[in-house]
Amino acid sequence: MKELRVGVVGVGHIGSNHARLYSEIRSANFAAIYDVDVPRANSIAKKFGGIVAKSLEEFSGLVDAASVATPTNSHHEIALQLLQRGKHLLVEKPITENPEHAAELAELAARNQLILQVGHVERFNPVLSALEARLAHPRFIEAHRLSPYPDRSTDIGVVLDLMIHDLEIILHLVRSSVQDIDAVGIPVLSKSEDIANARIRFENGCVANVTSSRISPERMRKIRVFQEDAYLSLDYEKQSGEIYRRESGKITRDKVPIEREEPLKQQLVSFIECASTGRQPRVSGFQAAAALELAVKITKRIGSSG
Repeated sequence: MKELRVGVVGVGHIGSNHARLYSEIRSANFAAIYDVDVPRANSIAKKFGGIVAKSLEEFSGLVDAASVATPTNSHHEIALQLLQRGKHLLVEKPITENPEHAAELAELAARNQLILQVGHVERFNPVLSALEARLAHPRFIEAHRLSPYPDRSTDIGVVLDLMIHDLEIILHLVRSSVQDIDAVGIPVLSKSEDIANARIRFENGCVANVTSSRISPERMRKIRVFQEDAYLSLDYEKQSGEIYRRESGKITRDKVPIEREEPLKQQLVSFIECASTGRQPRVSGFQAAAALELAVKITKRIGSSG
């Protein structure tokens, strides 16, 4: 596999973790950083290497592939420029602010045979692999994603910030069109909603109940999936799980064996492999656009019920 020159645009909390991991991954040559906060960029480069570019144009000349980890409202403009210059991209979620911009990026990448992967990192959590291996026909899904109030991503509401992770996973698991959505949410510390609940009915009969909050005293990342023969309860945070089955008129409970991994590292390794070989990413621009479209519908439903 050809060694790719990789870089990071935006080295805040998330982007600095991308820089750290790229510097550790053998199949990547961590080459460049670009951030409008130059002292921050210099600090990250001192820790993990890479040239600090003075402009996005200079940055694009130093890399073959890049992570875009800037605020959501800048994703479209930055990604558009880099795709037009022939760069493979991993864009943090949500891919853009609106589905139209997301579709534009996905179509541009496809036309130019470029990899556009989106940072729905839970798809690389070993918990999800354990779930998929045991999944038949989900009938009811319940997801909870709770966090204390963050010092970042408050430019968007909790649906686009946190719930979108679960929405993308649910669309992937159910593989059916959405029939109906009920949603409620309220702002507490932000201008947008800080806590939200959505109930999604799919055309194949599956129902998903999704709750997200960024005003919780504790973190929680759980998903429960009910199907005819089993009930799976999985914890993304602890990377643990249990499966309940009905056998001979009784309910049995077994631990789900899960090999712990760092999902973000697995995501970046996969991105480098896709960019090097042309293999399609686990979460493409088109899939991320579908999750964004659903998240935007939920956000609008919350707005209309407020």
